[in-house]
Amino acid sequence: MSDATDPAAYVATVVTLYVELPDTPLRASGSDQWLARRLYVDGVPPHLVETGLLLGSLRRLIRPADAPRLSPIRSLAYFRPVIDELRAHPAPESYLDYLRLKIRQAAALPVNIPKSTFSDDR
Repeated sequence: MSDATDPAAYVATVVTLYVELPDTPLRASGSDQWLARRLYVDGVPPHLVETGLLLGSLRRLIRPADAPRLSPIRSLAYFRPVIDELRAHPAPESYLDYLRLKIRQAAALPVNIPKSTFSDDR
């Protein structure tokens, strides 16, 4: 993630990570940007935000195949409880790399529908 001392870079990075996840909007709303700024003001470390986004997304992706399909995520606020959970119970440093690998593997499964016809990486 980018420099945690620059508020604009922090917000831009959080928003970019959010919209690149499966089942999220193509663009962040004003509310999403506000929440990203709020996370910055609250001093949430960038790696913790990324961990929360990946963990929340992965939890959705690895649901049982016979479980009902979930509706798309409409807001960055969806991930706030996961971020708060990680603030209360921090994950080991290596967990972020593990989540990055697992999300790539899970997103490559055929049950996932690509967000855009211009992207083959989802």
